[in-house]
This record gives sequence, structure tokens and C-alpha cells, in this order.
Amino acid sequence: MIDPIIAASMLVGIFVVLLVLGTPIGLCIVLASSATIMLVLPFDISMFTTAQKVFSSLDSFALLAVPFFILSGVIMNNGGIATRLVNFAKLFTGRIPGSLSYTNIAGNMMFGAVSGSAIAASTSIGGVMIPMSAKEGYNRNFASAVNIASAPTGMLIPPTTAFILYALASGGTSIAALFAGGLVAGSLWGIGCMIVTYIVAKRNNYTNFFSLQKGVAWKVTRDALPSLLLVVIIVGGIVKGIFTAIEASAVAVIYTVYLTLGLYKTLTLKDMPKVLTQTFVMTGIIMFLLATSSAMSFAMAMTGIPAALSQMILGISDNPAMILLVVTLFLLVVGAFMDIGPAILIFTPILLPIVQKIGVDPVHFGILMVYNLAIGTITPPVGSGLYVGASVGQVKVENLIKPLIPFYVSIVAVLLLITYIPQLTLFLPKLLGVM
Repeated sequence: MIDPIIAASMLVGIFVVLLVLGTPIGLCIVLASSATIMLVLPFDISMFTTAQKVFSSLDSFALLAVPFFILSGVIMNNGGIATRLVNFAKLFTGRIPGSLSYTNIAGNMMFGAVSGSAIAASTSIGGVMIPMSAKEGYNRNFASAVNIASAPTGMLIPPTTAFILYALASGGTSIAALFAGGLVAGSLWGIGCMIVTYIVAKRNNYTNFFSLQKGVAWKVTRDALPSLLLVVIIVGGIVKGIFTAIEASAVAVIYTVYLTLGLYKTLTLKDMPKVLTQTFVMTGIIMFLLATSSAMSFAMAMTGIPAALSQMILGISDNPAMILLVVTLFLLVVGAFMDIGPAILIFTPILLPIVQKIGVDPVHFGILMVYNLAIGTITPPVGSGLYVGASVGQVKVENLIKPLIPFYVSIVAVLLLITYIPQLTLFLPKLLGVM
């Protein structure tokens, strides 16, 4: 049996070197995994086994939900939903100091939820709100930081594919419970950003208010509610047992098609080839990453890395709070370097047994895992949300770090709260009877 430390060093070393050289992350994963497997198996067998694992990992009925949720998100993103949600957010934030920033946060939470994408929320909502904020005298770096910090809430507020992947990797954790708990965690993330916004807005005297014209509140609400009902239909349908998560994803597609082609008429049949092309590309990327991640999981299992990592973490302390802190720090580092999908599939089978030994519920850990990895999307060095947000705001990344620090503090503070007070996120799944 190969020494797990040598295997881990080889796996991580090859992966990092290839990543630095600019190799696509999927190829980094599969090449590093294949090389590591060759430490314990001959070349021909290792190549055959790796290919087998890559293809068999996609032979899962649960994965059908992924392309459907992606398609519904792409339809919403292309269907002009962002402006309606921004106007709806104005109804609640228009008279608060820093109102434009609050509207950005609320808009990201709502649009991120219906689209399931932090990047889509950052681009669509930020593209509207940042120029408006700059015109009203807000510091452009701060406005961009608000947009970036709040965009990942859509990765927690359902429907989101991250929880579907976790349910698959964890061996069948309730998707309904994950969705319900994620709704709470995502809302707390957004509230934390709002608290920081209030403090900064008061300090910088961002006291300009705005409001919609009289008599249009009902029209704005009427325009926005059908979009927001998507979350209610999907989560409510799954929780009540009306349909499964896979069926819910198909319902989401049908509903978003009805909204954009029928009710709002913001898309036509001529737009569908572009929408489907975007969906095919996004689905292909995600599925390839999922497939290659299974090869890395197999390489780790073959070389005994999970058992060694578990022994190392549990050997640090017998205090559950300390072990949770170590796991949290580990996930924060992973999230800073790896996409959320592969990270969930690779590390869930490794870390879940560790935290279960100290009494952590699988639903609680799933919420913590997605929350931790979502932070990585807006942190250097790889965070795609950070770079996309900088591009949307037309600012330099290095100018965003200072205004982002207070938001990082609030986001991590919420992370610690939901880590050590599990009732915060588990009360809703229990209340709904899905745990």
C-alpha cells in the first residue's frame, strides 16, 4: 500500500502545476488522478479504470435535474426578469439610507434564487444597479463590492444545483431539507451584507432616496410575483411531496418558458436556439467536471487519502467545536481554488463521515459545505464571481479588496453562527417535516 502522504503530495502537486500552466481544471483533475492511480495499479489498468469511473459517474438518474435547472436559469437570465425584480426591491428599500445598495442586495437574492447562478445575478442585477449607484454619487468600488458580496446568495437560496450534487454525493440526503435550510442560510448571508451596507452608507452619507411613481406599486408587484413564485412552486412542491427534485426541475423549465414566452413575452421562439446553446455549453462543462471529479475520488480512495485525512483531523482534537473549525477552514481553502461542483463531489465522501462521528447532521453539513464553497467564488485567487463582478463594475480587482473586507467579515460571522448554532438552519426543515 502506497503511503497516503506521498499519494496526496503527488495528486495535489500535479494538479497545482497543471493549473498554474493554464490547463483547464477538468483536465487537471483527470490527469492528476490518473497519475496518482498509477502508484498502485499498472498503466493499462489505471487508464481503463479511470475512464470507467469517468463515464459511470454520469450514469445517475438524479443528475437529470442539473440540465433542467440550468435551462430554467438561462431562460430567466435572458428573459428580462432582472429589471422587474429590481423594481420590486425598490418598494422595500427606496426609503432607506444606501437604498441603491440595498436594492442591489435584494435583487441579487431574488434573481440568484430564480436563476440559480451567482454569476447571472451579479451580471444582470449589478449591470443595472452599479451604473445607477455611481451616477447618484456612490463610490463605484463600494457599489461593485456590494454586488459581488451578495451575488452568491443565489447558490444557497433554492432551487440550486449545489444541493442536488451534495445529496447525490452524500448518499441520499433529503433535497427538500437542504433547500429549506439553504433558504435560511442564504437569507442570513444577505442580511449580513445589508448590515455592512447600512454602516458604510451612514458613514459616507449615502442618504439619497428614490421611489417609484405613485400608483405603480401594484403593477410592479404584479410583474415581479410570477417570477418569485418559481421558488415557492419548486420548494413547496418538493416539500409537500407533489413532485421529486427531478420532476421539479422539469416544472421549472415549463414555468419559466410560460413566463418569458407567454406572460412577459420577453423571449420568442427565435431566441430559443441561443438559450439552448448556452444551456448545452454550461451543462457540458458541469458534467465534465463532475465526471473527472469521480476519478479524483477514486484515486484518493485507492491510495488511502480519505482515511489518512480523517485520522489526521480527528487526531487534532477530541473537541467537536475544534474539529468543525478545522473542517471549515479546510473548505474555505478548497473553495478558493476549486469550483463548487467538483469540490462537493470530491470532498463530501471524505468529510461527511468525519463530521458524522462528532454528531453533525448530514443536512447541517451540506448547508455548511455549500456556504463555505460559495465564499470561494468571491475570494482570490480563483474566485470567478470576484473577477466577473469587477468586470461588471468596470473597476480593478485590487481596488475591490478594501471595500470587500467588511463584507467578508459579515459573511464569515454568519458562517460561524450557522456552524455552531445548527438550529438556525435546521429549524425550518424540521418545521416543514422534511427531516
